[in-house]
Parts: sequence; C-alpha cells; structure tokens
Amino acid sequence: MNSYERLCFNLLGKRMKGKRDEYAQLRNDLISARFKTPFEVYLSTAFVSAIVVGLLAAVFIGLITWLLKLPTLIKYRGAVPGPLVVLSTYSLQIGTIAITIFSLLVFGGLTYAAFVMYPSLEAGNRRRNIDATLPYAINYVTSMSTAGITPAEVFRLLGDSPIYGESSVEARYIAREIDIFGRDLIDALRLVSSSTPSKRMKEFLQGAMASISSGGNLTDYFRTKADQYSLENRQTQKLFLETLGLISESYVTAMVAGTLFLIILQSIMSVLSGDNHPVFLYAITYIMIPLGSIAFVIMISSMTPEA
Repeated sequence: MNSYERLCFNLLGKRMKGKRDEYAQLRNDLISARFKTPFEVYLSTAFVSAIVVGLLAAVFIGLITWLLKLPTLIKYRGAVPGPLVVLSTYSLQIGTIAITIFSLLVFGGLTYAAFVMYPSLEAGNRRRNIDATLPYAINYVTSMSTAGITPAEVFRLLGDSPIYGESSVEARYIAREIDIFGRDLIDALRLVSSSTPSKRMKEFLQGAMASISSGGNLTDYFRTKADQYSLENRQTQKLFLETLGLISESYVTAMVAGTLFLIILQSIMSVLSGDNHPVFLYAITYIMIPLGSIAFVIMISSMTPEA
C-alpha cells in the first residue's frame, strides 16, 4: 500500500468497510486477479480518484469554456419563452456552470467505472493465461510426481517455475497456504480452487483434492489430466486458426475490396459533380479505414490464446 492509497484509506476506509456485501463481485474480482491491495483500500482509492479526476477535469474544461466564451456561440432561432429571454443575458455563466457540472459527473464516473472494471479485466487476462499454460504445467507436475516427490513439494516447485505463467502463481498461493498459514494440502487446494478465475484450474484442483481424499494414485490423475488438457489445447488452437482464416477473409472483403470500391465510386461521383470537397471520401479514408482496422486488431487480440 503506497502513500496515496494510505491517504485514501484514511479518508474513506471506515465507510468502505460497510460496503463489502454491496461490492461482493468486486471483492471476488480482486481476489481472482491476485491483487495485493485490500478491498477497503482499493474502493477508497477508487472513490477519491474519481473525485480528484472529476474536479480537475471540471475546472480545466470550465476555464476553457469561460475563456473562449463557448456558451455565447450557441444561437437559438425561434420563439423563446419569456423567462428564458431574461436568462439569456447570463448564458455565459449558466453554460459554464452546466458544462463544469457535466464534466465533473462524466470524468468522475468514468474514473470510478475504470477502477471497478479493471480487476475483472485483469482476472480475465489471468484466466486466459492459466488456460493456455495449464497443460504444460500439468506435464511438469506429472514428471515431478513420477519421480516420487510429495504433492505439496510438487506444487511448491511449480510455483518456483515462472515459465508457466499464471499457473505458477496459483501453485505459489497453494504453497503459501501450506508454508505460511499452516494448512494441509487439501485445505490449500480448496481455498485456491475457490478463488482462481480459471474453470480448468478449478476442475484440476478439485480433482486433485478428490484423488488425495480417496487415497487414489495422484500421479495417474496428473497424467490423465495432462493428456486431456493437451488434447483440448490442440482443439482450441485448431478452432482459433479456422476462425482467424474466416476473419482474414472478412477483412479482405470489407476493409480492402469494399473500401476500395467505395473510394473509386466516390471519386468518380466527385469528378462528375465537380465537388472539390468530397466529405464522404474523406470519411472513408480517415475514419472508416483506420477505425475498421483497429476494430479487427482488437477483435483478433481478444480472441488470440495466450502463448
């Protein structure tokens, strides 16, 4: 907890403690994202940051509005009710106040929403990373278990292997529950399985719990899950490549051939009509093509499995 978070907690921490039930989803997201910031501190920081950003944005935009006299540039033509005619003489003051309040609400609300949504997004990133690295992590676990290493030591060694990404982080939390809090392996697996964002990891840990509780062969279980997840991983990669091929065809059709056709058509129409400022052509060139390409990049990036 840094000094800014400590300040926010000192200002609002006591009030935030009563909101644990109201923000149950946020608490779960913080745990799944493995944030080290406590819930009360994070929520206090969110509220204070929203207020600070909202006030700064409101003051800045209000000053710009007042200096440039933007409200006076708005002209209304038509019948105006009597009371509004009287208020029109104060249009600069009223408009500046309205824009300032609007900026405060918009920028403050966006900042607060970003704080609330960020743990969920981070948990989603961790879920994709765990799902991608879990087959390789289980192969490592299987090798260690085959060598006769105890299950607790297996997860401890996996936690010390950063090459397995977020799967190593989950194993590190299992080792922490055992080494620091003195829990047995089953309790540690239960706690981590209840907080991990990955359904694959949850299923794997719960299966390990069942195997240990029933006295089954844990090495055989690890080997079975390694084969299962490796097969699922290959199927996922195959499906992604097929989807990527479909997206590439759509991109060529929509963003290359389609926009080229529109540019040629609009150019001919501009020449025939003598239009020196073809607005639609500018919109295609400077808005449609860049935004469309960015949209395809974002879509592919969100669908791409973690390496």
